[in-house]
Amino acid sequence: MANDIISPENLVYKKPTLMNDTTMHYCPGCSHGVVHKLVAEVIEEMGMSDKAIGVCPVGCAVFAYRYLDIDWQEAPHGRAPAVATGIKRLWEDRLVFTYQGDGDLACIGTAETIHALNRGENIPIIFINNAIYGMTGGQMAPTTLMGQKTATCPYGREPELHGYNLNITELASHLKGTCYVTRQSVDTVASINKQSVQSAKRLKQVCKEREAR
Repeated sequence: MANDIISPENLVYKKPTLMNDTTMHYCPGCSHGVVHKLVAEVIEEMGMSDKAIGVCPVGCAVFAYRYLDIDWQEAPHGRAPAVATGIKRLWEDRLVFTYQGDGDLACIGTAETIHALNRGENIPIIFINNAIYGMTGGQMAPTTLMGQKTATCPYGREPELHGYNLNITELASHLKGTCYVTRQSVDTVASINKQSVQSAKRLKQVCKEREAR
């Protein structure tokens, strides 16, 4: 009876084989754990487990190498796209990607991000945007929404005082070197499933198109 219940066709949830048995340090309710699982699933589905290289940021995901059993490279704060560019140009057959938060990508790494996109580098950039500096106490970030309250703007973000929030997705979509941009959420099971399917299919297509150039 037990074997019938756990048979493959009845399987509802399965941990990707690339995920290590390590307790995550992330705060409860953040999306990093979910996105790590999606990334692992896509890499496995593409058959790139032995050729995937992730570039870690400085921020909440600085310890991403603890959780996914692939090759990783640490990058200085905000410089992940530059580091990934160098790795990809040396090892063209590798799946090289960055995994960055809003402080790392949209603040100190704005220049590296924009120029890597504009050059059309063949590197997926995974941008985790929760619109605050979560690791250091919830301060306002470049992506903090108008009116959103944080530790450093307790009355809400005001354009006259703090400037407008950066819309990184829209900015990236206007750069001629950018191949594909999508914004997804992982707050519900439906959105997670949608993100998983779209990411896998589109990443495969993008990689093939870029490698053919």
